[in-house]
Amino acid sequence: MSIPAALEALSSLLKDRLVRSKSDLDLHGRSETHFAPCPPDAVAYPQTTEEVAALMRICTEQGCPVVGWGAGTSLEAQALAIRGGVVVDFARMNKVLEIRPEDMDCTVQPGITREALNVDLRATGLFFPVDPGANASIGGMAMTRASGTTAVRYGTMRDNVLGLEAVLADGRVIRTGTRARKSSAGYDLTGLLVGSEGTLGLITELTLRLQGQPEAVSSGVCAFDRIEDAVAAVMETIQMGIPMARIEFVDAAAAAAFNAYAGDTLPECPHLMIEFHGSDAGVAEQARRFGEIADEHNGKGFRWSSLEEDRRALWAMRHNGYYAILASKRGAQALVTDICVPISRLAQAVEETRADIAASIIPGPILGHVGDGNFHAILLVDPERPEELDEAKRLSHRMVERALTLGGTATGEHGVGVGKLDYMAREHGQAWDVMGEIKRALDPQGILNPGKLVRGN
Repeated sequence: MSIPAALEALSSLLKDRLVRSKSDLDLHGRSETHFAPCPPDAVAYPQTTEEVAALMRICTEQGCPVVGWGAGTSLEAQALAIRGGVVVDFARMNKVLEIRPEDMDCTVQPGITREALNVDLRATGLFFPVDPGANASIGGMAMTRASGTTAVRYGTMRDNVLGLEAVLADGRVIRTGTRARKSSAGYDLTGLLVGSEGTLGLITELTLRLQGQPEAVSSGVCAFDRIEDAVAAVMETIQMGIPMARIEFVDAAAAAAFNAYAGDTLPECPHLMIEFHGSDAGVAEQARRFGEIADEHNGKGFRWSSLEEDRRALWAMRHNGYYAILASKRGAQALVTDICVPISRLAQAVEETRADIAASIIPGPILGHVGDGNFHAILLVDPERPEELDEAKRLSHRMVERALTLGGTATGEHGVGVGKLDYMAREHGQAWDVMGEIKRALDPQGILNPGKLVRGN
């Protein structure tokens, strides 16, 4: 059994869609963050489920590692072939297979991106709501259990995937879930595969829950002198039951980076970015009530708009936040943190993190989805100075330990991959061993995305 033998058989199967050029290998060996490049031995571009199944049978027979690839936007090295083998790029499996407006669901292939899907849905009056910021592939979003700016209203990928088609390590093709809105029939295999990071199977089809496009949308931004006041405003808004579609937080350093990158004029202090969806009257009332809460917590410089161009500019600035922050330190790489805590402990977690970064030798602007207790510090390091990466890892470790102590998690949405592997035992205890047993049952050779998510695979 060997990788070269697998590649020879895969070349016969896929012909010129098994690629070994240096440029393609390098492209599929890069991470969005600080992880070192790790090119695979080959990149496969399947076009059908049958080809994926045949590929898996060949790789199982030869003991060749297989790593799924969507848009390559994962942040914890999930898509890096750290043990060599084949990266399976789903870019050519990118079709919308069926839209069922009357049931508010659709079926798609894994390689379609969320933006492309919503373009196809536009004429139906429906949209797919999960928005992680990056124009990620739907399959990749499912595999990392992605969420993002709209999770506070519409939930995460866990809540929006009704069913899957997946190819297991031995080449079996299974279907999980149904289009019914509920079921009590057996184990929830859909829930098991969503968030599995390609360690249990490769997704070849997804059935998704859709939402109606809102009649009215209003977005705004509000400044605060103190982080604690901004977080307190968020907590009160949630406790009052005001239905936010998005509520994002950026600290002073992130606001400064946004200004430099996008040419905006945000005051360099903490901000909340807010959006409401609903009827004209409902959105106006929600915005008014939030404005009153913000005033009570010393909010200032309130700006609201229902104009689409204003809203697009606001959320483009937030979605480009990672790149804006990265650009604020010339030549920098980033270690991106991703903790999530109960809302009641959010202010404490943000403040203590901010104090740690202020006392360190590196910058680390903070932003996040405060409506569900999830925030990120973008820890910027000079790749020529190893001591800065060591410091970033120390700060990240303190953030995770703090989150776990406060009843939270090491990763709210980016996943485990390589970067968060060391925290799984602390967070899950013996349940992590059970995850490993499931992995071994479905992939006894450990060829699916080895070295990720579970112990000793």
